[in-house]
Amino acid sequence: MERRACLQLLAAAACAAAVPALRAQATARPPAEALAELPGARLQGSGRLRYFGLHIYDARLWVGPDYPATAPSREDYAAHRFALELEYARSLDGEKIAERSIDEMQRAGPLPDAQRQGWLAFMTTTFPNVVAGSRITGVHRPGEMARFYFNGQPAGELRDPTFAQRFFGIWLGPQTSQPALRRSLLGGTP
Repeated sequence: MERRACLQLLAAAACAAAVPALRAQATARPPAEALAELPGARLQGSGRLRYFGLHIYDARLWVGPDYPATAPSREDYAAHRFALELEYARSLDGEKIAERSIDEMQRAGPLPDAQRQGWLAFMTTTFPNVVAGSRITGVHRPGEMARFYFNGQPAGELRDPTFAQRFFGIWLGPQTSQPALRRSLLGGTP
């Protein structure tokens, strides 16, 4: 297949993948844990993570009524309270999720080894193995902590604002490895 036709095919596939996510965004309801943490929660944006074409999870960013609806390029995501929901499409090992998370967190800059090991230990004990349909919801409380839920049940929290900013920066920070997903979550187009 010639290069131009291949690029057109890839672009069409990307657009086709975005349509269901946009349609779901219009009808999505906040999970109970997001409503408990953010009364009046609304969907700011959503998107799908694919890795080598495989559907890994769907992500949804839930925000409270006071969350500003500004351009998705803003850098101040960490100044706001929100819930990030990941609904998995396949089975993954919780320890591998934790290891990948710490690797992604280091994209924002190096971490001292003791801090890295402490955060990794927390995530390893907090993130369970997942199967298709499992949900992990993380709640960001700016300047305070990150709290996690697994399928709506409390899974753990870490009262470390630096951890919270770095963790949610995996998806929402400017150094993310998935800039299109970031734009979708912050309310831009995928």
